[in-house]
Amino acid sequence: MQKPTNRRVFMMQTISVAGVAAFATTAAQAAMVDEKDPQAAGLGYKADATKVDKAKQPKYAAGQQCGNCQLFQGKAGDAAGNCPLFAGKQVSSKGWCSAYAKKA
Repeated sequence: MQKPTNRRVFMMQTISVAGVAAFATTAAQAAMVDEKDPQAAGLGYKADATKVDKAKQPKYAAGQQCGNCQLFQGKAGDAAGNCPLFAGKQVSSKGWCSAYAKKA
């Protein structure tokens, strides 16, 4: 069996790294949830929690935001992050919906 040349190994590694980078970039640029999306509208989602209509959403309390919700999958300080309620889309960390559950 012939040992692969350095050039062949280099090319395989380069292609692998490029593929991983392309996937990571695509994942990081996930679409944001649109407030008009039927599921978002049904949950009363607002990208800016300060604009929640308290008459329509009596469960809302000042200070509640996606960023401090148990469902928010972003890191502390992220502007947006994934939420299992909106598979494949991101929510604003400053947003809110009626499924809000304070982090423990």
